[in-house]
Amino acid sequence: MTSMTGYAYSEADSGDASVSVEIKSVNARFSDVTINLPQYLNRLEKRFREAIAEKVVRGKVDVFIRIKETNADCTVTADIPAAKFYAEAISTIASAVGVQKDDLLSIVVSQPGVLKTEMSYDMEKYRNMIFPVFTEALESFCNDRKREGQSLACDIEEKLKTLFHAADFFKKRQGEMESLFKKQIVQKFNELLGNAVDEQRIMTETAAMIVKYTINEEVVRLQSHLEALKNEMLTNAAPGKKIDFLCQEINREINTIGSKSQFADVSAQVIAAKDALENIREQARNVE
Repeated sequence: MTSMTGYAYSEADSGDASVSVEIKSVNARFSDVTINLPQYLNRLEKRFREAIAEKVVRGKVDVFIRIKETNADCTVTADIPAAKFYAEAISTIASAVGVQKDDLLSIVVSQPGVLKTEMSYDMEKYRNMIFPVFTEALESFCNDRKREGQSLACDIEEKLKTLFHAADFFKKRQGEMESLFKKQIVQKFNELLGNAVDEQRIMTETAAMIVKYTINEEVVRLQSHLEALKNEMLTNAAPGKKIDFLCQEINREINTIGSKSQFADVSAQVIAAKDALENIREQARNVE
């Protein structure tokens, strides 16, 4: 089991450049990956996205890739014709308004298009520079999610034990219902009629109560859903959505059992089961 929340950071310095990669994720219904990297490296985004898709099934993942270069391969060229046009125009304005044209060079070179800067981007070089750092961060990120997932699994398993105990209790109580209902009815008839009790009437009333308040079908379905939930946790690498669905079905059966309950101890087990189930549903929201 893996959590949808995780964090990792990795960096490396090669002398000419430093690279840092930060990966973090939060809960989401589906997979939502955002890659933040320098614009000139957009061609590499697909590779980063594919690498994450192999590891992440669900969750909102944000990846931040930062590069700081000390010896960038940069070429600066001058547009001489444009510089001449700017110089002539500035000189004409200066003469017309009677202002000295001091520092003309700095004014000219600051004009747009006079100096052009071109960076040389070797994608293979950047790929070799970034991917080892990215791979290390991604591995650490996945390990962090797995550690959190193990903690979630332990907590869910503990709550699942409470639900299995409640289901067993309901099953046992269902088997005792006939004698309990009969005992209650006899007691009421004795209070009203004394010794003049009609055994046939008692049996009829008991049968009616059993039909009305039986929870046998609910218990069978509840046990089935609990077994399915346990199996999902054992066999499914990303059971989050299935756990949420099964919790809805389990909740339906527990509510029905609670509405039919005529005994205080059954009601107490219903409350305990609902509390355990709510904890599982809360934890399942973090499960991939």
